[in-house]
This record gives sequence, C-alpha cells and structure tokens, in this order.
Amino acid sequence: MGKFSLLCHPATPPLHVRGVQVVWRAEAGGVRLRWEIARAESVVMPRAAGRHARADGLWKHTCFELFLASDGAPYRECNFSPSQDWAAYRFAAYREGMAEAPMPAPAIRSSAGAEDGVAARCEVDLASGVLAGASKAGLCAVIEERGGHLSYWALHHPAAKPDFHDSAGFTLAIAAAEAP
Repeated sequence: MGKFSLLCHPATPPLHVRGVQVVWRAEAGGVRLRWEIARAESVVMPRAAGRHARADGLWKHTCFELFLASDGAPYRECNFSPSQDWAAYRFAAYREGMAEAPMPAPAIRSSAGAEDGVAARCEVDLASGVLAGASKAGLCAVIEERGGHLSYWALHHPAAKPDFHDSAGFTLAIAAAEAP
C-alpha cells in the first residue's frame, strides 16, 4: 500500500482545497485507489446518476484519473467520476491515436463530509488486468469548486501548463506502489 500526495499545478491554484492524496492498495483480484480531498467544502462532486457507464468528457468536472504506461510510447488513460461514470482510452503516442480501451467496469464510490480529516473521497476498485503491461503510472485529479473553478492535481507537473498526458508526469513505479 502506498499513499501519495498530489501537487496542484501552479497555474491553476484552488480556491479552498488544501490537498489531494491518493491511497493505492493492492487487493486480491485487483487494485483499490482512493482519492482524498482535504478542505473540500466548495468542491462540486457530480452526483451518482445510476448509470455507472462509460462516458466522455468527465474531465470537465471533478474527475479522478489514472495514466498507465510502460517504457514505450503507447499509454492508457482511465477517468473516474464521483457520478460513477468512467472512461478508458488508449493512445498510440502523445495525444495521438486515441481509441476506447477495453476495461471491466470499475466499482466507484464517493462521499463528501468531514470524516477522519478528509472532506471528500472517491474510491475505485479495478480488476487486476487493468494494470497489465504497465510499469508506471500517473495519478491525477481535476477538482471543480463552486463557480466552475478548476484546479489540476498530479504527482508531477512537467510543463508550464497542466498536461496529464505528458509522459514525464508518469512518475509512480507500479511495483513500488504495490509493495507492502
């Protein structure tokens, strides 16, 4: 299990949010990721619509993201909304050759309200096959606060503008994240 703090991109400071952390836990049959938002009174959490389906454009609102890659150019992007909608894409190269990636539907649970010092959280259970072939990951979050204000959070921001697709931001070694 690992716990990782995300950094807000300096070009998009939050209004009130004071931090975002991700807990990565290897589980039998998969991995559980939990994004925790500190001081989230103003965060807009999309409500569960009962669809729990693939959907595009989730990054336009509060959304939690996982990028997966190996040493080669192809990579995958997974988006998870507190609404329980999700998406998975594969790219042949940096922002090129985008196609829907096969992925079993993840279990997504979210909550808001101060407990344990965490004001909002989103927990995602992924089947073990989702990580297949990947050796590194990028953990990210788009946080929307009231009034439509967006801030962009990641383990590492390698560019002057927020860009989760930049492979220099895929800094988490999956083997290290899954170590006990």
